Amino acid sequence: MADLPALSPDQHAAWSAVADTLAQAGVGLEDGQLAPAIPDRAPTVLAITGKAGSGKTMLLATLTRNLRSAGVEIVSPDWEGRRKKERRTLAILAPTNKAASVLRAKGVPATTIHRILYTPVYDPEFEKVAEWLTGQGDRPTVGTLTDIQLDRTKDAYGQHGSVPAALAAAGLRGSDFITGWKRREEPLDLGFIDESSMLDERQFDDLKEIFPTLVLFGDPAQLPPVQGQGGGMVFDRLPKDRVKSLTRVHRQEADSPILDLAHALADPALDFETFEDMVQEAARRDPRVHVTGRVDSDLMARSPVLVWRNATRIKLIHAFRAAYGAPETELLPGEPLICDGIELPLKHRKKRLDLEARGLIKGAQVIYLGPGKKPGFSRLHVIGAEEPQVSAASIVKIEKEGEEEPFIPFAAQMGATFLHGAAVTIHKAQGSQWDVVQVFAPDIFVAARVGRIEAGQPLWKRLAYVAITRAARELRWVVANRLARPKEPLGIEDLKQAPITLALAAEE
Repeated sequence: MADLPALSPDQHAAWSAVADTLAQAGVGLEDGQLAPAIPDRAPTVLAITGKAGSGKTMLLATLTRNLRSAGVEIVSPDWEGRRKKERRTLAILAPTNKAASVLRAKGVPATTIHRILYTPVYDPEFEKVAEWLTGQGDRPTVGTLTDIQLDRTKDAYGQHGSVPAALAAAGLRGSDFITGWKRREEPLDLGFIDESSMLDERQFDDLKEIFPTLVLFGDPAQLPPVQGQGGGMVFDRLPKDRVKSLTRVHRQEADSPILDLAHALADPALDFETFEDMVQEAARRDPRVHVTGRVDSDLMARSPVLVWRNATRIKLIHAFRAAYGAPETELLPGEPLICDGIELPLKHRKKRLDLEARGLIKGAQVIYLGPGKKPGFSRLHVIGAEEPQVSAASIVKIEKEGEEEPFIPFAAQMGATFLHGAAVTIHKAQGSQWDVVQVFAPDIFVAARVGRIEAGQPLWKRLAYVAITRAARELRWVVANRLARPKEPLGIEDLKQAPITLALAAEE
């Protein structure tokens, strides 16, 4: 029998639905029996939906733990051994690096959807080391590694379970053992997808091609993936019997005022003014909620202000840069950026795959560390990535108020493109979480006055719900368009890596 925590009736129904779905795929969640995968089976999709605090992550983590106990292997995006006919595997995925890192912080070995679409190609000599580390081969003789280095890789693999991290412990860089990246050609097995409210139809189709069995976990109260089109989420179009809803709020052990505010937004009669009164009242009785007349510029360096309108975002970014005395023609180390895609021609597909596999996908949150070794290159820290240190050709765009063309402080001819990240739209913040979150309330007020409906709900309520549930510990409700002066200069000391962490450089 599976190792179950105490489950509410709705969680138990969801668990049973997952168990039935897995049993049809030959995986016995209840008895631990595993049968070989059924080849060419039509994709089966089940969705578990619920608002913040309903227990989705707890359910996902418990399912993962029980599947591992039954002998299901977790797929690593950094190394895949020889395929065995009888092997059953599970991949836990999220749409963004930040969303995946939130799961990893809770003990769930997650990676990004994009990262699982591509697999690394290892140098044959180091492929033998990887096979040995993962128990698929004998201890190799590698001319470039001493016995002491091999022992060090074995110890590191035992601690971290990561082949790249183990090779990094021997003093290697990614470019020493990874020769390139290729699109995954063969399907995987079981897939758990968190933050599935963020999926668009193309991503969903890609996942169904790769995974014959998919379980989606998502929040129906979030914003649709394409803003302004009212398209809803991918699980909205599943048959009703393939969607199990979690309705009870469980995450109340700490009597969270943030969750109380989030769930109050479900009241159809609630208007913006009444909601803001509730925020004020929560702030009076609980230090985890603050109402403030100024944006905290120190906090913006690592936790962006969440806004609705692009004009607000641009104005706050320029105020942030001015507060830190950032020169117009260059970036300061420690400035936050948002990846806006990769501008490379088709003939550079290999380089594009390399950058994307290292975390530079659209929407990735990045901290600028300084210039790279080559003109136009930047050293970057990708927030939430498992190996966050990257150096890449960069095109940085800083938008100006009232102007169509952005200001570009510096740029390579081609490469990864970035916007400034001191403020981001609430829509782009989905899937992310920060300890402390600043929400720019005047924008929510404007959305309420506009009276727009999105996916069947007042837009301002969806915006407020998504924004405040990004806060893991503390919510700051900013009521005025003012910026507090920074108390400390920008820096990057907080981003220093432990020695075991692998640093990859795309410019080499």
